[in-house]
Amino acid sequence: MAIEIGHFVEGNHVAGRGGRSGDVTNPATGEVTGKVAFASEAEVDSAVRIAKKAQLAWAATPPLRRQRVMFNLKSLMERRIDDLARLMTLEHGKTLDDAKGEVGRGLEVVEFACGIAHHMRGDFTEQVATDMDSWSIRQPVGVVAGITPFNFPIMIPCWMGAMAVACGNAFILKPSEKDPSAPMLLAELFAEAGLPPGIFQVLNGDKIAVDALLKHPDVPAISFVGSTAIGEYVYHQGTQRNKRVQALCGAKNHMVIMPDADLDQATDALIGAGYGAAGERCMAISVAVAVGDVGDRLIDKLAPRVRALKVGPGLDPQSEMGPLVTRQHRDKVMGYVDHGVKEGAKLLVDGRGLKLQGYENGNFMGGCLFDQVTPAMTIYKDEIFGPVLSVVRSKTFDEAIGLVNDHAYGNGTAIFTRDGDAARAFANNVKIGMVGINVPIPVPVAYHSFGGWKASIFGDHGIYGMEGVRFYTKLKTVTARWPTGIRSGAEFAFKARN
Repeated sequence: MAIEIGHFVEGNHVAGRGGRSGDVTNPATGEVTGKVAFASEAEVDSAVRIAKKAQLAWAATPPLRRQRVMFNLKSLMERRIDDLARLMTLEHGKTLDDAKGEVGRGLEVVEFACGIAHHMRGDFTEQVATDMDSWSIRQPVGVVAGITPFNFPIMIPCWMGAMAVACGNAFILKPSEKDPSAPMLLAELFAEAGLPPGIFQVLNGDKIAVDALLKHPDVPAISFVGSTAIGEYVYHQGTQRNKRVQALCGAKNHMVIMPDADLDQATDALIGAGYGAAGERCMAISVAVAVGDVGDRLIDKLAPRVRALKVGPGLDPQSEMGPLVTRQHRDKVMGYVDHGVKEGAKLLVDGRGLKLQGYENGNFMGGCLFDQVTPAMTIYKDEIFGPVLSVVRSKTFDEAIGLVNDHAYGNGTAIFTRDGDAARAFANNVKIGMVGINVPIPVPVAYHSFGGWKASIFGDHGIYGMEGVRFYTKLKTVTARWPTGIRSGAEFAFKARN
């Protein structure tokens, strides 16, 4: 029987009152396992009012106490990692090991937030003028919202939520309606860690909930991760209402393979980065740029590995790649493969016909590998978000950099080479936000920051690390002089300090 999934408001699970809901399915079987409530504008407004009231006391809580809640959350997440991972696998489809890895990546940011008392320290300057001191402080923004995608239902809510609440804000999460159960458990863990009611709330829903958050006058900041089309909409709708918005969006990540690269290492990297999580990652490698004469040698190693991918349900420990999240998305990805064939790309490995006994209603497809792809093709230009890898041939290193730089997206990229000069030139000259050198998925550690360039981001701030602190706080500078009993009279000219 399908379970009912409502919202998490003021420290409790509550049923939806809006009358609208959506199906939650198991991607491996196609079975409807849950009904998730879709929040109405009235429910959004109620949650925001609760958050606004609770945030005043939370902002006044010493940062040392706030970070102790983060320490408790870290411990609880580590204790419940199997439960979190299983919920993700049952609703997203990724393998259990991959889901556990996602929890670990989310924990990195929680750990960073455990030092928030240090990260929010301001600056102090004595004697900026005679008997005058000046200092800066960071204060929370207020009620902030996070809109997160289906592909990382725990990691990205941790990236946003842990940083937001550690900085003293109240946070409202609108997760993907496709896999809401893991974020609901995360909300329970925040509460169990000692977070006051109303500081971390979850409102499930669709565009109505998103628009209500974007329009609400008491939500001054919005964080978003998802597709470029929706991210651009969120950014413009939010900024038109004078909100601060960070919107991290789509990608088409290139991996450049130089002739001197360790091809066994490069092949392993492409298999993991291209087909892990069925390619449903914004940091997945979807284009391999083979430079010079390396293309044929790379294909010889790559094609049999793609054919041998172990595709199966995410709970099977033998599976290397699980199903796609929904039947609709799988069909969309297969449509891109059809289009690539029509446009003249050479389909070396075709995963469209994959059938698994006992899982005929699942959203499975095998890995697909294209060769002889050109920049004019749709499969090169669009973000496919599936297990489809395109190999592009490049005559020179400079041409390869040109391919990376000319693409509309600028999220991540990588180069595989033994040549330090080539690696340094690549890192310095590519117009991409995150760069890997012999690292296929260069997601920065928590004390740096995550963020792309070009159409992969709208807004000026990355999503965690000190960029997150800056986004979730406002800077205030105080200049003070204490009376000495000597009055100098009014001053009407704007003078230099001395």
